[in-house]
Order: sequence, then structure tokens, then C-alpha cells
Amino acid sequence: MKNLSIFGTSSDAGKSTLTFVIGKILQDEGFSVAAFKAQNVSNNSKVCDDGSEIAIAQYFQSEVLKVPTSYHLNPVLLKSGRGNSASLIVEGKVVTNKDVREYYRDLDLLKPAVKRCYEYLNSKYDCVISEGAGSPVELNLMDKDLSNIFIANTYNTKIILVADIEKGGVFASIYGCYHLLPKKLRDNVIGVIINKFRGDMSLFDEGVRIIEEEFKIPVLGVLPYSAFNLGFEDSASLQNFIQKKQNIKLNIAVVAYPTMSNYNDIEPLIADEEVFVEFISSNISLDKFDLLILPGSKLVIKDLQWLKQTGLFESIKNFKKELFAICGGYEMMFTLLKDIYALENTQAIEEEGFSFIDDEIVFEKEKILKKSNYKLFGFKVEGFEIHHGVSKKYPLMYEKDKFKGTFIHGIFDNDNFRTAYFNSINKEYKGFNFKEYKEEKINEFVNKMKSKLDIKRIVSSVL
Repeated sequence: MKNLSIFGTSSDAGKSTLTFVIGKILQDEGFSVAAFKAQNVSNNSKVCDDGSEIAIAQYFQSEVLKVPTSYHLNPVLLKSGRGNSASLIVEGKVVTNKDVREYYRDLDLLKPAVKRCYEYLNSKYDCVISEGAGSPVELNLMDKDLSNIFIANTYNTKIILVADIEKGGVFASIYGCYHLLPKKLRDNVIGVIINKFRGDMSLFDEGVRIIEEEFKIPVLGVLPYSAFNLGFEDSASLQNFIQKKQNIKLNIAVVAYPTMSNYNDIEPLIADEEVFVEFISSNISLDKFDLLILPGSKLVIKDLQWLKQTGLFESIKNFKKELFAICGGYEMMFTLLKDIYALENTQAIEEEGFSFIDDEIVFEKEKILKKSNYKLFGFKVEGFEIHHGVSKKYPLMYEKDKFKGTFIHGIFDNDNFRTAYFNSINKEYKGFNFKEYKEEKINEFVNKMKSKLDIKRIVSSVL
């Protein structure tokens, strides 16, 4: 069986989503499938079953496909670093902070890790579906493109193009992307999927004819725009979610600082019909909110300074209702934060925190990566840790009056804790089963997309 690459004709075309959709379809046909991305750029990551760190998109794809999570799914990850640098994570572990230009210069050094991981998956699954990154035909970067060109060329993968019609210029993006590909890869293109179509799909019948007859590229499907409030890969997609809720019991504000990370902690709240979520990035009045959440942060001290500059620091400090802080947000709650090794900043720095917790945070060189069951706030919860900051007094959590904070991500995924906590804020809150909701929404979404795709052509192309 041949492996697949999913290329976007532009950025944000829907590659991550189509990767798990097509993977699920191939699974339904009886094949074993794994999703892969050679290199991702994201502040949003999760800890795998093997204790490594990968981007949230690949973790979510593995959840959908019920594949064990490991660094093999995403061997290279770049996260925001100090100054113009990025934190480089290779095979699940932080290697170094690199200037972006230096990263591209040394790219060949990463290829062995990418090949090891890809070949490991290839030995275990019938089909590996590789998600590309951005556009595959950024001509000045094609020799530095690990996720698109390198994988497709090295492993001779079949290729599906994904085009975002919502952006406009869909014909130019398809024609241009296809014809700018090297001939070897062009010959491996099995077709294009038109994504995010709004309105009467028959209006694009002529468009399909043009692409198939004049461009000579098969159209594998025209997919309707469909909100899918799960697996958010970046903060832009997170804040574009749709909420149409009739039975709201709690109004929750989430502080969206510049390098907010691990915002998938908020997904169960976005899914909850009894909760309205608003992301705030300016010093608005907080009076209408029942609960304020400070989520994770990639650059904690910089985001803390931003809170002070915007005036949100004082507003949060004076907030009289429930306050919940996770990881980076939790670290901000301490008296003093010390980046003594300049892990997040260009030089060693100290910054005063909110002083809600009588201890200091020290950023240690060794990043804590752990996935486990924890005892938190009287509940047994599943979650994970991913942080440099360490508190000697309160290494996992702190609770006092209307404030709760913890290093543990994924805490709101746990129904028992979430229901009890929200019910303590509003006795009318009932709660729901997030795991069942997730499974139902994924299946509903995949089946909707499946009904619009040319499954026979896709399957026959990889056999």
C-alpha cells in the first residue's frame, strides 16, 4: 500500500483536519493508519504516552485514529523562544534554542530524525498519512521544506491537494501549486479537495468541470464549511470558534496573552452548552464573568509583563469571584518568578508575580514532561505536565478561598472535577460527558465529510 501526503495549496487550507478524516476513512476500509508531520511550528503541544512532547494537531489526529502517541508522529517541533529564537524539540525532547536563520541553515541535521520516525511508522502501519506545512511551493524555501517536499520526494508518496475556497482565488491556488511542484511530485498528485465551501454547492459544478477538464486535476470532493470546535491547532482558530448556546449557567473569561499556549485546556468549556467562553486580550471590565481562567503561556514572564502593561494585572488582582490558573498562569500567581538561566528571556531576569501564593518559581533547565493520574482538589484526574518552572512548596497545585491553580493540563477534560467545580459556582450547573461528546462530534464530522468525498478513487490510488 502506498503512503499519502496532504498538501495545502495555501496555509490554513484544512490539512490537519483532512489528515484525520482521510485516515479514518482508510481505517473504515480495513487498513491500519497513522498520521505524521515531520515538522510543526506550534506553542500548543501535549505529552505523549512515552513521555515525549509533540504538537497538539498530531496528538489529536492520533486520538481520532486511536494510535498510541509518541514522538514518532511529530519528530521536529518549534515553539516560541527568546528574542528571534525558537525552542527546538527533536524526537520529543528539547534540544536547544535556535535562531530561526540558524535553524534553516542546519536543517539537514534534522533529516535523520525525521527519517527514523517516518520509517518506524511505515514499518508498523499499512498507510502513513503525512500532513504538509503551509504551502509546498514556497519557491525560496523548497529545499528547506521537511514536511512537504522532503517526505513526498524521499518516500514517493501519493499526494492529495487541499484548497481553501473561503479565502478566494481557489483556481489560481490550485493551478499555481500543481504546476510549481517538481514533475515527480506532480505525477503523484491523485487529486484536489475543495474545502470550506459555503452555500449551495451546485454553484461550484462549473468550477469542478474547469479543474477536471481544463486543469486535468481530478476533484476528489467539495466539502462544506463545517464548524468543528475540537483539536484547535492555533490561537487564531481557537478564537474563531462558534458558540450558539441557549442554556448558559456560567460566563467564563480566558485571558489570551500574546504567547498563550495549551489552550486546548479550554475545549471542554467551549463544548459545554451551559458555559459561555470569552477570550480577553485587553483591559475590559471583568464584572460580568463568574470565573476567570489564566491558561498556559510559552513565555511566562513576557506575558506577565504584558498583563501589567495592559492594566489587566490590576484588574485580575482585584477580581473578587472565582479564579483558576493553569501552568504558566499558575506560575504567574507566585510572589517571584526567576528565569536564572535565561531560558525564556535574552538574559537572566526576575519578575514579581501576583503574590497569591507564598513561594517563588524558578525556571529549571530540565523541562518537566509527565503524563499521569493526579490527585487534585480532592479528585483523581488524568492530565499532563509540561513546564520549566518549579515551586518547592506547591509542586502541583494550590487552593485558597476562590482561587485554584495547578501545573496540570487537561484538568477540565475530567468530568467529575469540572462538574463539581462549576456546580460550586452555580448550583444549577448540570455538566456533561466530554469524552462521549468528543467521540460523537468526531464521528459526525468524519461521516459528513466522507459523504462528499470520492472514496473509491482515494482508496484505489493508494492500493
